[in-house]
Amino acid sequence: MTGLDTLAAAGPSPLWYATRAGGTVALVLLTTTVALGVAVGGRYTPRRFARFEVSALHRNLSVLTLAFLALHIVTAVLDTFVHLGWLVTVVPFTASYRPLWMGLGTVAFDLLLAVAATSAVRLRMGQRRWKRVHWLAYAAWPVALFHAAGTGTDTRLTLQLALYTGCVALVVAAVWWRLFRAGPGRNAARIWAGVAAAAMPVVLAAFMSAGPLQPGWAHRAGGATATSTSTGTGTTTSPSPSTVHPAPAPTADDDEGGDE
Repeated sequence: MTGLDTLAAAGPSPLWYATRAGGTVALVLLTTTVALGVAVGGRYTPRRFARFEVSALHRNLSVLTLAFLALHIVTAVLDTFVHLGWLVTVVPFTASYRPLWMGLGTVAFDLLLAVAATSAVRLRMGQRRWKRVHWLAYAAWPVALFHAAGTGTDTRLTLQLALYTGCVALVVAAVWWRLFRAGPGRNAARIWAGVAAAAMPVVLAAFMSAGPLQPGWAHRAGGATATSTSTGTGTTTSPSPSTVHPAPAPTADDDEGGDE
């Protein structure tokens, strides 16, 4: 058995699974946090819950999101599969592996870090300034969603597609609920919010159909490829990502450039 066969037989490492599990949970928590913030934001006061209870839930969900995001990032860096390095976690688009889609994840992380940092000094900043920065959390959500869809190895799985659909549906429903109960005024902002909410599922579906759901996406997305190195006994080929860590439930399309 060659070294390549040994690596392939070994299968994904625990860090590989931890990275994907942490990222998936972080996306679900971020979606829930954003949807809650949109639905009960402004001057709306829920009837069944006190205002401070909703605020506490929103804050706790935000902390959990950052915790699982940290797990996602740390395990991805520690996994020696693609050798990301720590710089990639804060400087967007510097990764050699799927630079665009990894960069979107870094952008989302930086936006959430800005929100967390300013929340710690909220009283010094003032409510109005803090609120402007707080909107970055809403901007981080679609960026994180496209990062997951473009980078994730499980994108073509039915359960993962259902999860993305549920995330989009939840946020869109929250936006439309916010628009439904809003009072008069700021019509331009509402129109833009409604258009954005309606366009999001269409844009994501079009991207998925033309990108991650098509054969060969791993190569087009900038995944690592096999490289040849010389040794004393000849030339050996370093395994490509799809060889070392095949995506769960691989399909026939994986031979044409499946995800990693």
